[in-house]
Formats: sequence, C-alpha cells, structure tokens
Amino acid sequence: MTTTKLDDADALRVLRTLEDHRSSVRLRAALTAGTTPDPRFVDKLVERSAVEPDFFVRDMLTWALTRHPVSATLPGLVREVRSERARARSQALHTLSKIGDRRAWPAITPALLSDADDEVARSAWRAAVVLVPEGDEPELAELLVTQLGRGERETQLSLSRALVALGEAVVPALRAVATAADPPVRAHALATERLLLDPDTGFGYAIEEAKRVVALAGAPVEDDEERGKRAGG
Repeated sequence: MTTTKLDDADALRVLRTLEDHRSSVRLRAALTAGTTPDPRFVDKLVERSAVEPDFFVRDMLTWALTRHPVSATLPGLVREVRSERARARSQALHTLSKIGDRRAWPAITPALLSDADDEVARSAWRAAVVLVPEGDEPELAELLVTQLGRGERETQLSLSRALVALGEAVVPALRAVATAADPPVRAHALATERLLLDPDTGFGYAIEEAKRVVALAGAPVEDDEERGKRAGG
C-alpha cells in the first residue's frame, strides 16, 4: 500500500491550519496529518496537543501522532510529560498510552503517578498500566495504592480500573492498605479488590458496600453485660 505524500505547499497549509481559531478546521488539519503522516508534522502535533482546548481535536491529534513512527514521536512526548502545564503533561501521557511503546516507561515517574492535578494523575495511571514492563507490576501497584481514597468518584474509579488492569499482582498491595487508619482509603482498597474478584460489580455498588463494611468494623462493640443492660432497659 502506498501512502500519499503532501507537497511542501500542502504540508505548510496543514501546519498553519492546526493553529486556526476554528476547531472544525483544526480537526480537519489533524485528520490530514494522520492520514498522510509526515515527519514535518510531528513537532507541531505535539506542540498543539499541549494547548488544544477542544476534546475532539485533542483526540484527533493523538490519533495523528500514533500514525507516525515512534522514533519520531517519543522524544517530544517524553519532554512534554515534564512540562509545567498540566494539560501538556496529561495529553502527552494519554498519547503515550495509545502508542503503547514500553521505551516510554522511564518517563512514568512516581511524581506523575501522584501529580496534584487529577487529570494528569489519571492519565499517568492509565499510561503506567499499559507501559509497565513485565515483572514490574507489583512495584507499580505499591505506588498506585498510595493514591487510594484520593479525589471524587471519577478519580477513584480511574485508579481502581488501573489497579484491576494489573491483575493478581495488586492483591498484596491492596491488602497491605486494607487496614489503613483512613476509612476512605480502606473503603477504596476493599472496593477495588471486589472489582478485581468480580469485574461485573459496578464501582458505585462496590464502594458503597465497602464503606458500610468499614463503618461497621469501626463501630463500638458491646460486651455481654452492656447488651444485657440495654435489653433490660
């Protein structure tokens, strides 16, 4: 199969329209950049991904980057995961997860896995479970469980999905924090283990059930004398 190669004028037009103020025009430009891969597009695709406000355009930029050789895209994406801009870090991590080349694994640092920005952290978790080298899953699980109990439902669900994706390797790490002093951490650990054992369980049900278990475990226990007094009025 042959790939159409754009001439210089058409390539320059794509690069220019990736900056257009209209999202529909940027979307078409990103589609063209992926349909007709060209080394001249890579830097601009990475650069635009870092600032693109439109979700659908960002998704197309990621797709376009996956259509280019990894040797061309990896250096720029790895550079962006160290950016001071949260969107740049998040989108670069998302793209690395889609490319799936494990040479990017060293870029997934503990700092990214615990990034203060929830979207960056979620992207890092997803990328980590895709890129982790075989045999390093338990070590990754130990890093991920430090984030249990973090954030709102969407963030907690993302972390649970990442842990479940690692399979049985996460069980020791989950059980190590199942007795943590912080009730939300314990509940999140129990819910995640429930999802691992029964993937058909909904996260909402699993987390609420885990909260009940944690609450009951923390309730005061009456001895026989106290129960007798209460029953006798």
